[in-house]
Amino acid sequence: MKSWIIANPWRAAAITAMVCAAALLMVASDDAQGSLPREVLWEIVHTACVPGELQSHNPKPCTEVDLDGGVDKGYAVLKDIRGASQFLVIPTAEISGIESPELEKPGVPNYFAYAWEVRSYVNAALHTILPRDAIGMAINSAASRSQDQLHIHVDCVREDVRAALLAHQSEIGERWARLSIPLNRHYYHALWVSGETLGAANPFKLVADGVPGAAHKMGDQALVVLGATRADGTLGFIVLEDQVDRINHDLAAGEELQDHACHVAGNAVGNN
Repeated sequence: MKSWIIANPWRAAAITAMVCAAALLMVASDDAQGSLPREVLWEIVHTACVPGELQSHNPKPCTEVDLDGGVDKGYAVLKDIRGASQFLVIPTAEISGIESPELEKPGVPNYFAYAWEVRSYVNAALHTILPRDAIGMAINSAASRSQDQLHIHVDCVREDVRAALLAHQSEIGERWARLSIPLNRHYYHALWVSGETLGAANPFKLVADGVPGAAHKMGDQALVVLGATRADGTLGFIVLEDQVDRINHDLAAGEELQDHACHVAGNAVGNN
């Protein structure tokens, strides 16, 4: 891991300038691939947000930095430029992406559990309280991301995706199964996880251990976790997995199931 103290003042000045420029633009998502260096997101967190939190409890340009478990187990929350309500959850440890073996080790922070709590920022940005099935968390595969620092997109779910999952809820059980219908033209595997919160359920490990072949090519996986409620009122989550399939032009971008314009906010309000 890089030192938190940058000895070279010229490098420090260059990084600070890059961080400030990126922070002003707040371009930290995977939509504009190649528009910024692939380490910009890490540098924002590493050289601005974490030092700001440690030195003055001011995490800007991040919205929040939580270091209760130390830097190696903390996370930052950063507002994305796209949409009124999209936030990114980023480890304060240097983790390249979904392919990192660190994410499956015992004792690793449950970054998706942190991300689920970040829905409060989504609700605040929208000035409403969305039902749990209107909010989703997504990680893109290595092939479809633009930044090499793990980040979870937290935002509204597409209305057509929400409706499709509700209509095919009976297909989603406690074992991985391929959905019979596509979501945004791609066929996902789905798994049901019960609980109001994710608790100890680690979505990275669920994919690696349960989806055939995934453990050997985690970088090819897209991972999406959506809040959900069963017809009988049981609270839980739907975990979705897609895999890179270049023959069929699928680069496994889990973010495709989100709606950064958040149309669902105008149609459904409830408890979450």
